[in-house]
Amino acid sequence: MRIATFNIENLDAPIAPRAKVLRPALERLEADVLCLQEVHSQKRPNTSERTLAALDELLSGTPYAGYHRASTISERHGGAATTHNLVTLSRFAITQTRQVHHDLVPPVDLAFVTAEPAGEKLPVQFDRPFLVSEIDVDGVSLHVINAHFRAPLASPVPGQKLGPFHWKTIGGWAEGYYVSSLKRTGQALELRLVVDEILARDDGANIVVAGDFNAEEYESALRIIIGAPENTGNTDLTHEALVLLDRAIASGRRFSVIHHGRPQMLDHMLASYALYGRFRSISVHNETLGDEAIGYAKGMEAAGSYHAPLVATFAF
Repeated sequence: MRIATFNIENLDAPIAPRAKVLRPALERLEADVLCLQEVHSQKRPNTSERTLAALDELLSGTPYAGYHRASTISERHGGAATTHNLVTLSRFAITQTRQVHHDLVPPVDLAFVTAEPAGEKLPVQFDRPFLVSEIDVDGVSLHVINAHFRAPLASPVPGQKLGPFHWKTIGGWAEGYYVSSLKRTGQALELRLVVDEILARDDGANIVVAGDFNAEEYESALRIIIGAPENTGNTDLTHEALVLLDRAIASGRRFSVIHHGRPQMLDHMLASYALYGRFRSISVHNETLGDEAIGYAKGMEAAGSYHAPLVATFAF
């Protein structure tokens, strides 16, 4: 069985030019379960309803077109969000699904210290939910958590921005960067607590966590999700920790993004110890990656994606 994750990056209409690059990339994965990030929605003509029409067009003619599907929804209107939807596709039946967004970790009311006017207090909320699905794999339950965390770009601070990437003061930018780290680590905590809930019901649960974490393995978000015994100081909890599967990729090939010439592993797959027993291999398809910083500087959107997909095989 093959499980894959792919930040497909701002997937939107018109899809035809990108499909010539993205469709072969998806077909190469040969995934039985596929976690996608950054799927945009499109308005249905003459209505306010939004659908994933661009994704449907991309998947047309591929095996994924007939897969079972779970996706996040807008908390405002109940349909697909305008941007950055998470989608989980499965060859096997999806028996349950839910999105998690401040269900276990409440927003932090932060008194901004550089805001103008001064003293403004605002809730710091996660940018988007993550998606939890339960899949029946020939009688074996598989829990799939599809996630996309806040990028390491400074969040807005009232009165401190002059443009999308232009700040009035260094202190304002620094506070915005701090707020983004709060969002990333806070959502990592919520994901970890969801994993704990699943393991509390079944300590032998098969859990895979996949997506774009916008963090490398040594950063706080990944450390929180993994829960390694060297951090908890308690080896009795080792079986509740998660295993970072992409450590099995050779160091010279272990990157999913290139930023200013620096290869980085920001997309990850993690597994519970029960699922780790079924783990056989993992690879990252990064042969065609361009440098995202150069692309953005030139105003170029990738025909494919500036993220590489990962695919892991398991014995079920």
